[in-house]
Amino acid sequence: MGRLAQCRRVARAHPVVADAVLAVVLFVTSLLPLSPPGGPPRAPLTAGAVLLAAVGCGALTLRRRHPLPVLAVATVAVVLAQLTGLARGPFVLVVAIAAYTVATRTDRRTAAAAGAASALAVGVAAVVTLGVPWLDPAVVVLLLWFGVAVAFGDAVRSRRAYVAVLEERARRAEQTREEEALRRVAEERLRIARELHDVVAHHIALINVQAGVAGHLLRGQPDAAEEALGHVRAAGRTVLDELATLLGVLRGTEESDAPTEPAPSLNRLDALVEGFSSGQPVRWTVAGQPRPLPTAVDVAAYRIIQESLTNAHRHAPGAAVAVRLRYDPDGVTIEVRDDGTPEPAEADGDVVPDGHTGPGTAPATGARPGAGLGLLGMRERAETVGGTFAAGPRPGGGWLVRAELPAPEEEAE
Repeated sequence: MGRLAQCRRVARAHPVVADAVLAVVLFVTSLLPLSPPGGPPRAPLTAGAVLLAAVGCGALTLRRRHPLPVLAVATVAVVLAQLTGLARGPFVLVVAIAAYTVATRTDRRTAAAAGAASALAVGVAAVVTLGVPWLDPAVVVLLLWFGVAVAFGDAVRSRRAYVAVLEERARRAEQTREEEALRRVAEERLRIARELHDVVAHHIALINVQAGVAGHLLRGQPDAAEEALGHVRAAGRTVLDELATLLGVLRGTEESDAPTEPAPSLNRLDALVEGFSSGQPVRWTVAGQPRPLPTAVDVAAYRIIQESLTNAHRHAPGAAVAVRLRYDPDGVTIEVRDDGTPEPAEADGDVVPDGHTGPGTAPATGARPGAGLGLLGMRERAETVGGTFAAGPRPGGGWLVRAELPAPEEEAE
């Protein structure tokens, strides 16, 4: 069994050589003087018999490349051998092998038509040569050989087509998995980029605030200036740690066992506001009954407040800021207001509309759209958890950021 499988592998690897060996075996067998037991003696070996056997068997070496022409040549050679009385034993099998090849290389209709034509030609030659009727066992067996060859070839072709379909499906499934993996990688990189933007922008803004406070108090209140510089060092150390953590995630291949900082949460809101309160008056209030929120909502709320305070410092330095957090049975509402400044600034890639005195980009109605990640990131964070987000200038001056994030009490974690 193992040797047979090895021979099949060699034949598939070298099909032309296998066909040449088959042609030689049939050619030599057709020329042997042996006769079947109890049957009529074979026709005498002549130059014509050798020539016809050589043409018919030799054509099999091209049966894979040109199946229909090879079937035609083999049929003509066998019919001539029959009509001239030079047909010798297995030589008739040449046509059956050629018909089988046609069935494996063409569609079913073509194979049936070509096989029927060859069988009819060989059958007519047998009836004429032997002088027997069509229902004679010799003629019937001859025709059955053609039918079996065509049917077997069609079955092989169908199986090959089925295997090819399975392989194509497997290839497409693998390609789909690779595309899905690449898409997930791209989404994760975008998420990390947004997270990095939020973290770095917040801490850099905080460093800027505290550095300004230290410079202002350096001569008159050195103790307060020293405290502000301590905040600068802490913020710088924090942003470096955040960068190291994010870059470690991108670079590492295994989960790190090192402790990481707590995830952003509204539980740390007091520390967030305190970081800005030294250089900019920030007032914050909480309404309703505080409760644990789903992690995604908690992080989104914290980041929205963080980005709003950062934009308030950048675009309205020194302006009073009010942060209001309200817990409702259906979720949490965030409002961040600032009073604005006479001269708006452009930072973080956000475009400030003409006459606007608050932070961030202007709303879509009657204003130029922003190109930065500030408002876009806050809006996407809110929409990701199923909430709504709005930002725009206040009627009395300044800027208002409002986000409503759904978090029913039964979903609290």
